[in-house]
Amino acid sequence: MSNRKLKIALVSPKGPLYRHRGGIWKKSLRYQPLTLTTLAALVPPEISADLQLFDEGIADVPLDLDADLVGLTVITGTAMRAYELADHFRRRGITAILGGPHVTLIPDDAQPHADAIVTGYAEDSWPQLLRDFTSGQLKVRYDQSPGLDLADRPFARRELLPGHRYLTNNVFEATRGCVHNCDFCVVPAAWGRKPYQKPVEQVVADIRQHGARKLIFVDLNLIADRRYAMELFKALVPLKLQWYGLATVLLADDAELLEMAARSGCKGLLMGLESISPQNLRESRKGFNSPEKYARVVERLHDHGIALQGCFVFGLDHDEPDIFLKTAKFAVQAKIDLPRFAIVTPFPNTALYKRLLAEGRILTKNWELYDGQHVVFRPAKLSIQELQEGTELAWKHAYSFRSIVRRIRHSPAPLMVKLGTNLGYRFYAHNLSRFYYCDWIIGSAPARQQAKVMKPALATTLSQQ
Repeated sequence: MSNRKLKIALVSPKGPLYRHRGGIWKKSLRYQPLTLTTLAALVPPEISADLQLFDEGIADVPLDLDADLVGLTVITGTAMRAYELADHFRRRGITAILGGPHVTLIPDDAQPHADAIVTGYAEDSWPQLLRDFTSGQLKVRYDQSPGLDLADRPFARRELLPGHRYLTNNVFEATRGCVHNCDFCVVPAAWGRKPYQKPVEQVVADIRQHGARKLIFVDLNLIADRRYAMELFKALVPLKLQWYGLATVLLADDAELLEMAARSGCKGLLMGLESISPQNLRESRKGFNSPEKYARVVERLHDHGIALQGCFVFGLDHDEPDIFLKTAKFAVQAKIDLPRFAIVTPFPNTALYKRLLAEGRILTKNWELYDGQHVVFRPAKLSIQELQEGTELAWKHAYSFRSIVRRIRHSPAPLMVKLGTNLGYRFYAHNLSRFYYCDWIIGSAPARQQAKVMKPALATTLSQQ
């Protein structure tokens, strides 16, 4: 190439949940994504580049984009949109690169839509791809470096996305991966069970240089390595932060680690509780969760000033028609600050997907429906309609005004925070049908008949339940 600047566009395509026009989430419930700003920081210093970043959660991607190369990060629910954009830009003579979790899970699905794909974590492969592109030697596939190390990497270039369009851009990452092997989880299928860690002093340096005082850790399981977590929490104490993140229920059984998390400024955690059925948990390889202990988990977190966002999934093989209301009532009784409900989704090439595929229960490979709120497989003990409508029932019960009052009076979160978040989720609960229900065609005639009517069918008000 000539000495002119390389024009690079980085794109995060979005599905109907987050797309900025007509999407269900508004600014108040969205934080700045870290992937694009991290990729921007990894552009090799010897390459003179003009960078543009586009998050479809806040802005359209111009179809007349002026770029030499477009990189799109893809999750399964946005794959169809990503392919559409990649195909469009390729027709215009722009090189299209696809990477991200979906591409890592099922590379052969993405390859026809891209000039090159990137699988796994891209700290080494993305800079090499750019060097190859500038020298006219682009390969069709770049895989994660076997010796990947997260140490000594440049800080994410958060300034390249408009901070005012998000709830916060104080988004950080200390670790990647998870040591557990839950069968519906993307992590072991895409990246294995090896945890990756940034040196604690470099995490702290990133927080300091960005000037963050309230922040979010997007690590999938911040306590996966207890030694590392303890070191990180101790290093955060002098910063006098307030932070939110993700962990497993195992934190509640470790009094020392929980105390240090609280001292370091932890104010809220998301935990995958998944199910109130021990059978479901065992068969999903998440037997370390114990429903009889969930209330105690909440109590211990609250005792340390930490709120809980507890996530449940429906559609596992032991779920029957009464599971939805049982789970929602359980969440209210357990005083979970923010319960969340989703339809279990067999993301491609996960253990769950492989099993359901072998059993002939996968109903569609329209990836846009793989968003946690559509039924894409045949449930064992539920009809498709029961699963779809039952999930909405759970949301509406948990976020009825009566349920909100019962839960938030126990929450350690500030009044305006817990009130605002609960009302935000109440809006979500009452608008699911606007954004998720759709007609779709699937393979077999019996399946088509069962799924033919996927329309909102809950006509009664649940606020009195």
